[in-house]
Amino acid sequence: MTTTATNASTVENGATVFIPLNKLKKHPKNARKTPHSEASIEAKAASIATKGILQNLVVEPELDAGGEPTGFYLVSIGEGRRLAQMLRVKRKEIKKTEPIRCVIDTSNDAAEISLDENVTREDLHPADQFERFRELSEDRGWGAEEIAARFGVTAHVVKQRMRLGAVSPKLLQVYREGELTLDQLMAFAITDDHARQQHVYENLSYNRDPSIIRRDLTKMNVPATDRCAIFVGAQAYTEAGGNIIRDLFTEDRGGFYEDPALLDRLAIEKLERIAAEVQEAEGWKWTAAYLDFPHVHGMRRVYPHSVELSEADAAAYDAARDELERLTAEWEDADIDLPPEVDARFAALEVEIQHIDAKRHAYNPDEIARGGAFFVVAHDGDVRIERGFIQAEDEALEPEEAEGGETVMDGVRVNGDSEILDGNEQVGEGDQVSAIEPEPEEDAEDARKPLSDSLIRDLSAHRTLGLRLALGEQPDMALIAVVHTLAAQTFYRGGSTVHCLEISPTSNYLAAHADGIEDTAAAKMLNDRHAGWAADMPRDVADLWGFVAGLDHASLMALLAHCASLTVNAVKLPWENSKRRAHETADKLATAVTLDMTAHWTPTVRSYFGRVTKAHILAAVRDALGDEAAEQIADKRKTEMAEAAEQLLAGTGWLPPALRTERPAWLDQQADTLARDTVEPAPSQEDHDDHFAIAAE
Repeated sequence: MTTTATNASTVENGATVFIPLNKLKKHPKNARKTPHSEASIEAKAASIATKGILQNLVVEPELDAGGEPTGFYLVSIGEGRRLAQMLRVKRKEIKKTEPIRCVIDTSNDAAEISLDENVTREDLHPADQFERFRELSEDRGWGAEEIAARFGVTAHVVKQRMRLGAVSPKLLQVYREGELTLDQLMAFAITDDHARQQHVYENLSYNRDPSIIRRDLTKMNVPATDRCAIFVGAQAYTEAGGNIIRDLFTEDRGGFYEDPALLDRLAIEKLERIAAEVQEAEGWKWTAAYLDFPHVHGMRRVYPHSVELSEADAAAYDAARDELERLTAEWEDADIDLPPEVDARFAALEVEIQHIDAKRHAYNPDEIARGGAFFVVAHDGDVRIERGFIQAEDEALEPEEAEGGETVMDGVRVNGDSEILDGNEQVGEGDQVSAIEPEPEEDAEDARKPLSDSLIRDLSAHRTLGLRLALGEQPDMALIAVVHTLAAQTFYRGGSTVHCLEISPTSNYLAAHADGIEDTAAAKMLNDRHAGWAADMPRDVADLWGFVAGLDHASLMALLAHCASLTVNAVKLPWENSKRRAHETADKLATAVTLDMTAHWTPTVRSYFGRVTKAHILAAVRDALGDEAAEQIADKRKTEMAEAAEQLLAGTGWLPPALRTERPAWLDQQADTLARDTVEPAPSQEDHDDHFAIAAE
């Protein structure tokens, strides 16, 4: 019997009645003392809005102190549904007098049945929930948003449940049987490839940490943070048919690119398009695209040299500089933001100045005609262009044919026996063959005989001894000779043949020891410094002595420092035990130059935390931030711990012991002097002291 309750005295026990919502109250004997969560009420409200109230509320009439009905009803079972309807009233979805279907129960104890409702029920197994959500999507065609609206959860939760429901049925059954935890199941859900899931499960060792499962499932994929993924971009990759795997349960930083071969092909194709555009614009003989910078053994590299600006460019440069200085003076004291048109003009002038400045250095047209450029993917996902490489086969120029079967090589006429025909022609680096007036005819044959090799060695040995004695007495000239020797071998092909000091600089190829080191900011700074010096070098190595001798003292020392810096080798290899003292010297050198590695290296998952044990990670956090910070991440899995450590240590200046620099003694002496001269240390010195305390503790 279903009626509308108008008078409590006429309603029988067990009757189904419709009671206005505003006549329902929470029963004081309700077993639930902990309030319903907001999420629970939201879910019930959404369910009722789409499907109605599927379970009747159980109520009993409220009685006053005299035992008379008050006209209200107390909800023994269904308080959550009542609150959900009240939420809908608040949202103006229904009226407060909305009739609610209820069952009258005056025979059972309200406290007991309220407890019974919550105790003698069993939720669906999570695996059943996951599969049912997936079926709603597949069978009815509902999207995550629609399902979320019908169940009062977020679309993200729906996607998670559908993803879990799509895990291999075999693994879901293992999960039902308790052989997999929910965290492990979530790790398997990173891919929808059932065969792959099952293969990884069957080959798991005793360590079933979710991070291990994710690692094994994605080790053939490329993370979205990879340089090639950034360079190609998600849109281009997916448009080409690639699939991106996304982990809905952890921070995946953009997911994983499933097809590495496709990604590499797209990266090469994009590099080749850029290379073709640059080659057409600049005129290089060849261009080559690589994912990584290739070995260029056998190639000489040339750099742009200083050139004079044309009159038009010089005038445009001066005009742009004058206008920029005028605008800067006009707006430097303004307290308001720059107007858009002024800001745009500042940007345009800066671009114009940079564009004209770039014209001050240019490659020799002949070098462009014979040389090429490499195009590679940089560490930050941008394109890296390395210009000016000349292949060995493009170095030797064919000699020009002269009259009478003679040839001209480097401007010198020679006959078929390779004898020089013209006097006063250069035949080597600065050497000349001069026309010697012959002696009288009777002695002409003797005069043409060369000196013996033994005599030449004897004379040149004496000359060498004289040079050693003289050079050792002239430090300034010795400095020039050393710099000339280093620069010749650093900047010129075959430079080892043009100097007379037996000094041979060598430079260890660091890319063979640290992957990606060539694409770091520090490497770019070094390359830029090298390119700056190379641009100033004379094109002909024969002119190098005059260039070096003409440098002022500061420039000469700067060039010496640069050439010497390229020979530093502090790489530690496990089999080089004999170099212990060399490494000790490297430590002293780092202290002497106050090396600050925080400017060149940052601890990240990739550079450090992902390559050490959990104990090392905790030690690093404890060292930088203390025990409390370390304890906060101590119970995390390895992957999560590494990511958390990266975030915690960002900006702290922490360095592993292998990168720390010993505090120089002069810094302590300087600090003592400042302490005596001032009440408080100067801010810059205090900052320097604090920095060394962090980097060298």
